[in-house]
Amino acid sequence: MMMFRRLLPFLLSSAAGAAVLETEICVFGGTSGGVAAAVQAARMGRRVLLAEPGRHLGGMTSGGLSAVDIGDPRSVGGIAREYFTRLAATTGVKLAWDKPFESKAGGPATGGAYAIEPHRAEGLFDDMAREAGVQVRLGARLAAVNKDGARLTELVLEDGDIIRARVFLDTTYEGDLMAKAGVTHTLEREGNARYGESYNGIHYAGKYQPRTGHLMPGVNGRVPGGQGVWDRDFPLDPYRVKGDPASGLLPLVQAGDPGKPGDPAPGVQAYCYRLCLTTDPANSRPIAPPPDYDPAQYELVARFIEACLANGDAMDLRWFSKHDPLPNQKWDFNTATFGGNLPGASHAWPEASYAEREKIARAHEHYHRGLLHFLATDPRVPAKVRADVARFGLPKDEFTDNGGWPHQIYVREARRMVSALVLTEDHTFGRESAPKSVGLGSYGTDIHEIRRIVRDGIVVREGKVAGGRGGAPPYAIGYDALVPRRGECDNLFVTFALSASHSAFASLRMEPVLMVTSQSAATAAVLSLADGRAVHDVDYAALRERLRADGQVLEWPPGR
Repeated sequence: MMMFRRLLPFLLSSAAGAAVLETEICVFGGTSGGVAAAVQAARMGRRVLLAEPGRHLGGMTSGGLSAVDIGDPRSVGGIAREYFTRLAATTGVKLAWDKPFESKAGGPATGGAYAIEPHRAEGLFDDMAREAGVQVRLGARLAAVNKDGARLTELVLEDGDIIRARVFLDTTYEGDLMAKAGVTHTLEREGNARYGESYNGIHYAGKYQPRTGHLMPGVNGRVPGGQGVWDRDFPLDPYRVKGDPASGLLPLVQAGDPGKPGDPAPGVQAYCYRLCLTTDPANSRPIAPPPDYDPAQYELVARFIEACLANGDAMDLRWFSKHDPLPNQKWDFNTATFGGNLPGASHAWPEASYAEREKIARAHEHYHRGLLHFLATDPRVPAKVRADVARFGLPKDEFTDNGGWPHQIYVREARRMVSALVLTEDHTFGRESAPKSVGLGSYGTDIHEIRRIVRDGIVVREGKVAGGRGGAPPYAIGYDALVPRRGECDNLFVTFALSASHSAFASLRMEPVLMVTSQSAATAAVLSLADGRAVHDVDYAALRERLRADGQVLEWPPGR
């Protein structure tokens, strides 16, 4: 059944149950950036249709990513700043946008300041879209596109409905519209030699190499130097029978060649669900195990526990999930060495069909439910951990149409466009400045593991990087990274699956940045309509003037 919100002005015709919807600007993808783009274009007086394949607006920002990382808050402006200001105000918090974050108890000064309940986040996205007069179409699964030369003319949805527009924005995490439109993109982790980088391709970060003798954490769960106990790598035996490769690999370990560091390789970052859990018994429902739960699937986790205990660790829940407090006895659960991430299971997601993605999402859910059940019930788990996990349940007032489980899997990385400008480590580390700034990035180089494989006879997390940017200040995101190569598609912007290398994207992929790039792209879309120009030929001076008028931060330091 197709779902509409106030679409009557767009309905041109209906035949055989299919509708033809016409608008000026179509934003495809109801992520946080999709809402920001649609609101911006509507505020500029244009007819906008926001089409979302799922049932909810806000993407990860309303889908469980409640303790939002941002980098330097001074680098974020426009609708992103407006949104988080309004969101924080719902709990009586006033955000200080003119000050950098401060490190707390040895942790990184990168965010988590905007912690809020998911249903409040989604409610605000809905409110802002409604206030701006944005037309929203839910359940809009993309089947095909039609083009006239290098111009997109219409989207064909799986149910046969057609959306026609003059300019399109792809604000999906996966770059689905970009791919259907025939725009050049990649799923490769480029080799370091491709762009002269250091963290791309196959990578084994020193601080995540398996070892014994881990330091004991402080009260904040971090060891001296800042690394959390949720990131602890020991030399674990990967085989079903310890020491016997012929017995086969344990579950949760991938087969494959460990490869040569720096070489190009396939694979995207591990996905997970960012669970919102509660300790309020009156608002809690049990976290049921998956129907096929088998404790043998978590033998590697049991071996991790053995290693931690041998190391002298006084284990608690933090060893399996960094968890940040939210209002009303709720918590935002992140991942860990053995947490919500399921390395390797995400690799097929970017190019999978919607039906196949549902299966992949369910596999992640079943794994995570099983892990939590294992931690709460298995006698091999320390009693303190079991008691800690057992305190938590799924909130009855969150994700109410999905039994309390988040509706959005954390797509940390998928397709990436390859355009005339490819943002690389030279940009994120401040060695080069991208021209025609449309916003700033400021987060560190944060790559979740790509594979959990065997190297030199032990289990290793390959591809994981969690570091800074060499002390570099916030950096410009260039306009040309949001538009395809000239001649590929003249009326399309891509705001999340933008043109960046794998390692540069690891800094760019934060939700506030997606909102910034999307608002800027929507502004450019309106200008391209007004001038009748291809997206490549938008007057940057006029764009810059409007972006600054709307509060976007385009240079560092701000207001320079």
